[in-house]
Amino acid sequence: MKALIRSLVGILVFFIDVIYRDRPYARFYVLETIARVPYFAYLSVLHLNETLGFWRKADWLKVHFAETWNELHHLLIMESLGGDRAWGDRFLAQHIALAYYWIVVPLYMLFPRYAYYMMELIEEHAYHTYDTFLQTHEEVLKAQPAPQIAINYYRDGDLYMFEEMQTSTRSEFRRPPVDNLYDVFVNIRDDESEHVKTMIACQHPEARITFKSPHTLPQPIEAEVKAALSKN
Repeated sequence: MKALIRSLVGILVFFIDVIYRDRPYARFYVLETIARVPYFAYLSVLHLNETLGFWRKADWLKVHFAETWNELHHLLIMESLGGDRAWGDRFLAQHIALAYYWIVVPLYMLFPRYAYYMMELIEEHAYHTYDTFLQTHEEVLKAQPAPQIAINYYRDGDLYMFEEMQTSTRSEFRRPPVDNLYDVFVNIRDDESEHVKTMIACQHPEARITFKSPHTLPQPIEAEVKAALSKN
């Protein structure tokens, strides 16, 4: 199964890389449109499982929604840079996303660990794509201002959702700079790395027990809070 997933992801990556070789912002727009889809699929299936009484896991819903929120802001940043100007790019991205959703939904229903593995590969590709872009265009990016949408998401807005997708962080959340466009792409690249870590954690055999929202209180503290409230 993993070999098949690697092949499918490889074909998709090759297809997009060839079409958008010299159009980075349009390429990133397409990638971010597609990258949101698995998290929508996970949420759909998690809600269905809860509705049917199979199992309930609020932490997973919180984290995956925060991941869609994160990818949404990546997408908004690419739109602010003009990545969605061409009708053909919007058409391609939206139709790939539609098809991708209906691939991930049954995969996640039947084989959730493989669905997470697929997303791990895609997010890993996104990380390397942004990292290469940063190395190639560092000086140009540092000379350009950060889009306001990025400033709002990473620094000046309500940072709860940004924190919620940082599942590998338990002591201190990221508070990255957003002083120029280079900083913005560094932050996006690092977000993709965080997504990879989350997808790996979700594949763990004991993930349903061990995987928690970063805002979930440790059990001993949670018990103390409940005890204190019961006395009031």
